[in-house]
Amino acid sequence: MERREFLKKCIMVIAGASVPVSALTLIDPKKVLAANPDIQWAFLVDTNKCVGCGFCVKACKTENDVPFDANVSRTWVERYVYTKDDRRYVDSPKAALHGFTESRVDLGRGEFKEIDPQNVGKAFFVPKLCNHCSSPACTQVCPVGATYKTDDGVVLVDRKWCIGCGYCIMACPYAARFFHPVYKVADKCTFCYHRLSKGLDSACVNACPFGARKMGNIHDKNDPITQLIMNERVGVLKDEFGTKPQAFYIGLAQEVR
Repeated sequence: MERREFLKKCIMVIAGASVPVSALTLIDPKKVLAANPDIQWAFLVDTNKCVGCGFCVKACKTENDVPFDANVSRTWVERYVYTKDDRRYVDSPKAALHGFTESRVDLGRGEFKEIDPQNVGKAFFVPKLCNHCSSPACTQVCPVGATYKTDDGVVLVDRKWCIGCGYCIMACPYAARFFHPVYKVADKCTFCYHRLSKGLDSACVNACPFGARKMGNIHDKNDPITQLIMNERVGVLKDEFGTKPQAFYIGLAQEVR
């Protein structure tokens, strides 16, 4: 913690003096990894199958030591409700940890709105998580090399190096990063890399009873995920940012951001 606080103060002083933050970058040589031509892990979400049960969120928090009473989560589910009188509501109460109340939407700041079920034109759920981009903005702004991409395409955070400056949290266009309330460092989805490296599915994939979440190696043309991405109509979030996200969606509505 002393090292972390020292580096953080140094960065703030240098930034205040208008000196490029990159001048203080301390990158662990072990993390300068070349891309693996054989493996690129990717995530596939079928929004047509998601029912907003929240089992994935519970499994993720349990597996990755994210406190249940904290208002942060590595993955979350958003509900989109369109009413017949041309109103749109988007909510994700507690990241959908406990699912959704059928006729009440969470407006935030402790405000709720009851919606007449007869007035609902359409409603659907969209799971979200870190997109593990091929060109991640977060790794570019980290001043100490704490956030990095593995050779098989997974973006991780090294808690020993992170100084909690928050640059990566601000840089992420998907709002997928947060400050861990216990460890006081940047945190996010890791594709459950500790499980993935052992040949296991992520906790959220394993917990989904409807098969809405899947993982695979898109550098393997025979992988079922690769086949789905190649043959189905898939989309990605915020493609205009050029980060090349590796989380793909089936049935992604145009309005989803």
